Amino acid sequence: MLVATQSIVLNAIRYQEKGLIVSCYTRSHGIKKFFIASAFSGGKNGNKSAYFQPLTLLETQISLKNKGALEHFKEIRIGTPYSSIPFDIHKSSIALFLSEVLHYSIKENEADETLFDFLETALIWLDTHNDILNFHLIILYKITKFLGFYPNINPHQGNYFDLQNGTFSNEKNYHSLNEKESELFIKLSTLNFNENTTSLTGQDRRNLLKILMDYYGLHIENFKKPKSLDVLKEVLS
Repeated sequence: MLVATQSIVLNAIRYQEKGLIVSCYTRSHGIKKFFIASAFSGGKNGNKSAYFQPLTLLETQISLKNKGALEHFKEIRIGTPYSSIPFDIHKSSIALFLSEVLHYSIKENEADETLFDFLETALIWLDTHNDILNFHLIILYKITKFLGFYPNINPHQGNYFDLQNGTFSNEKNYHSLNEKESELFIKLSTLNFNENTTSLTGQDRRNLLKILMDYYGLHIENFKKPKSLDVLKEVLS
């Protein structure tokens, strides 16, 4: 079955000398994995590996078998070309980090067009704006709505946010944030991409990133700490 769909690159692993195994989040069919036999060859098709950088937006035609095996692209082209993400160390580090988080977080092989559209809009915003130091935190928070563990931010229920249950409580337990961290988490819940980044300090960002990674780890089975996490911390420090 031949399907035309938009795709977001999440992961690409080199296979032997010229091949790639690529994981994409497709608008029509959710997560799909593809085999590209000659990604690094020259010839008339050029070097296809350039299409598969983290979070690249693609327009694709896919030959789908839906048998659990690797699928194949019939046609590939860049959807919305990035003008700054590949060339800005801060933005490219954010893109690499988010691609890892999404790769470990999105499990379903079913379409969620609302999630796809949200990611596409957010990535274009990242590419076209400069005040981006809070971007990774805001998108990690907002994506939980699609992943099924969106926090219930109601501080009237207590002073401590419980990461395990996703709610506030007066009872503090092993998975509870302290009062200062809980207040910081409330602050994050109010932020949008257009907020001035001075609303959070560098230490605030580091604390929130740890909190969010712990939150994801509690709610996503087999969630792995992204290899690019330390690089992101260094670049955005």
